[in-house]
Amino acid sequence: MDIEWLRRFGAAQEDTGQGVRLVCFPHAGGAVSAYVPLSRVLSPVVDVVAVQYPGRQDRYRETPVESVTRLAELVADALEPEEGRPYAFFGHSMGALVAYETARRLAARSAPGPLRLFLSGRGAPGLRPEAADRMTGDADVIEAIRRLGGTGVRVLDDPDVMEMAMPALRADYRAIGSYGWEPGPSLDCPFTVLVGDADPVVPVARAAEWSGFTSADTDVRVFPGGHFYLDGCMEEIGDVVTAALGVRV
Repeated sequence: MDIEWLRRFGAAQEDTGQGVRLVCFPHAGGAVSAYVPLSRVLSPVVDVVAVQYPGRQDRYRETPVESVTRLAELVADALEPEEGRPYAFFGHSMGALVAYETARRLAARSAPGPLRLFLSGRGAPGLRPEAADRMTGDADVIEAIRRLGGTGVRVLDDPDVMEMAMPALRADYRAIGSYGWEPGPSLDCPFTVLVGDADPVVPVARAAEWSGFTSADTDVRVFPGGHFYLDGCMEEIGDVVTAALGVRV
């Protein structure tokens, strides 16, 4: 495991080398800590690791990446899937795009592919950036955080935290605000699409359009809540993940 890019936490602090590995991709402005609750639900049966993007937490001094596809290339380089070791991806919001693009790059390299992609809180890719992702300055970024809600809203009331968080937020919104899907082969692994029924930027119908990006099956799961529906449904999400991966906690 590349310790520069991947972090493990929760009950499974050490990799046993067995079982399914779930690689988790944070949302815009997010970091690996966003996946501590999911790790608590799934560990130690599932080896939960999360991708730490540059420019936040212990990588704060590094320059954030302002391109979804470039970030995916770097993550693909860091992952180096083990032959015979099953793994899956879970990405929320921007993380869903990075997870999907990482899987595409691994497929292009003929590397072992993921068992499944869990794509949360994000509509299917389009040829042009989503209108909700296009920002013209910090005020737009801050307004987007308020609109999406979740625990991230708390940082808006702390000027010191906001000063530290803004470089990563700016870079992440530039990344998704410039992202356009480039046509290519469909993936061949199944998708599980997860979305909140009151998400202000991701209608259920848009999330369901992910089915057009894989030649395998797509399962759409709708949960009560907004963009960060995960905060109130972690046990249920854990059940969806374990059932889809064929493991029992």
